[in-house]
Amino acid sequence: MPRDADRNPAAPGLLALVAAASLSSQRDAAPLFDCQSCGACCSYSAEWPRFSTEDDAQLDRIPEKYVALDLSGMRCEGVRCSALTGEVGKSTACGIYETRPDVCRACMPGDEECLMARAAHGLAVG
Repeated sequence: MPRDADRNPAAPGLLALVAAASLSSQRDAAPLFDCQSCGACCSYSAEWPRFSTEDDAQLDRIPEKYVALDLSGMRCEGVRCSALTGEVGKSTACGIYETRPDVCRACMPGDEECLMARAAHGLAVG
């Protein structure tokens, strides 16, 4: 018995278009988080922004005023990193973005840590 593709030479192309549209709509359905309108991960825990994999050269580039007195990580004001500027959930920025520690670089929009921090601040997670 002939397949649809055998009877209609356009069928393979149409199937590819349908598949691509389906994948595109699945991607579009995933929540997109803009770090500069969030900042929850930088205001979640005074224990989180800890130095662990940075070398001395990396640490030397972080301005001293942002480093905890015991040199273990970023200085926090309560649970908020001292390098975070702006209002969480509205408009934020990292004051040392180019020299931020590895732990900050590892946190990605929508990952487990991001969603946990967003939930703690009452921000949408899905």
